[in-house]
Amino acid sequence: MPRIPIKEFLPPWSSRIRPYPPGKPIEEVERELGHTAIKLASNENPLGPSPKALEAIRRCLDRVHLYPDGGGYYLRKKLAEGHGLEMDQVILGAGSTDLIELVAKTFLTAGDEAITSESAFYIYRLAIEEMGTGLVLTPMRNATFDLAAIAHAVTHRTKVVYLGNPNNPTGTMFTADELDRFLESVSPRVLVVLDEAYYDYVQRPDYSRSLDCVRRGKNILVLRTFSKVHGLAGLRIGYGMGDRELIECLNRIRSPFNASTVAQAAALAALDDREHVARSIESNRQEMKFLTEELTVMGMRYTPSVANFLLIDTGRDCEEDFVRLLHEGVIVRPMKIYKFPTSLRVTAGTHKDNLLFLEALHRVMTAPVRAGKV
Repeated sequence: MPRIPIKEFLPPWSSRIRPYPPGKPIEEVERELGHTAIKLASNENPLGPSPKALEAIRRCLDRVHLYPDGGGYYLRKKLAEGHGLEMDQVILGAGSTDLIELVAKTFLTAGDEAITSESAFYIYRLAIEEMGTGLVLTPMRNATFDLAAIAHAVTHRTKVVYLGNPNNPTGTMFTADELDRFLESVSPRVLVVLDEAYYDYVQRPDYSRSLDCVRRGKNILVLRTFSKVHGLAGLRIGYGMGDRELIECLNRIRSPFNASTVAQAAALAALDDREHVARSIESNRQEMKFLTEELTVMGMRYTPSVANFLLIDTGRDCEEDFVRLLHEGVIVRPMKIYKFPTSLRVTAGTHKDNLLFLEALHRVMTAPVRAGKV
């Protein structure tokens, strides 16, 4: 009997899915270049993890042959206490991306619709498409989520709305008042997933009252992560907060061991190291100020950001400028996939790394470009 092509086993909508393109690994770039490189591509904490987290990791290594606590009791307890919630209002994930997809797996079917912005974090779109659900993409307004347009796009088929605040890749935000108005305007049958991965970096007083929405029983799931300010991106640990009934539904579908022993131990210790968090936030504030001032002097256009990265418009093909910077030993992210064909997303690194980036950017922008060559 002839072999049946594996693609014939796939659901019809799977052919439309394009995998998420992760940042180019620094090890691969250094191997190709033959010298060191700096990575400013994935919005990681340039100061690394808390020393307390590293010590907690070392202490738990002799237990990695055992399965982790599937319910994450101690970490959920600590998170709940810290946020003024009950334990059954908190769920853990292998990074917040795990929970973004878990919502889709739990609530979306091929007959539904879900909404996000055309220039929002690409994983929202993937989570929707993976379920064969109708994908509705709204344009941004002033480089941020147009909440009024999203509310207008809601139909009787809409089950889930994904929002990022601040938004990746623009670094822009909507206010707490704007979110309140949005939640009042949409049907209570719609679940709003609010991704606050960059919550800790925002300095504005009008930013977020999302947990008040959770406490009032709104149909909202608030996502946060240990990947950014806590510097634990490689361990994949995040969490969601919502109504008890919502968390119960998600736990029915959640993989039973989606938060590893090492990740839970590191996250618990990271929560105790407030000095490291404060140091990381202050470093980011200083370096974002430095970057924006220097880019302004260079005459470069960028989107003002409240997060730890900048969307920089070079006015040229972003893929080509990405490769040119790569040859300079600087890894950034081209943003064509996010509908910004002439923009790069650049993380605020250490002062040394930011200086190297600016020097490399200056060389790239002033070097003559030959037609058809990179």
